[in-house]
Amino acid sequence: MTVIAALGVNALYLTFAWLASAIAASWLSDRKGYGERAGLATGLMLSVLGVVVWLVWPAKEASRWKVQGPFGSGDGRTVAEVRSGAAAGDDDS
Repeated sequence: MTVIAALGVNALYLTFAWLASAIAASWLSDRKGYGERAGLATGLMLSVLGVVVWLVWPAKEASRWKVQGPFGSGDGRTVAEVRSGAAAGDDDS
């Protein structure tokens, strides 16, 4: 009975790792401007490798990753401000 319980604990931990990697890949793809669905699909299918894929995948030009940085500090401008400045031909940076 102990062997079955030990297997169940490992399966639970692997499930948590799988779900955490799907969440992380979804967050990364959204920050890079591709939307959450692409990252969620990558994270669910490739597990931890999906996070690595989105870490090396290039970000779109007017994405939160490029504008605000990887963790959101940046220069304080939002993506909408950058897009409106680019549409008006105004380059402050």
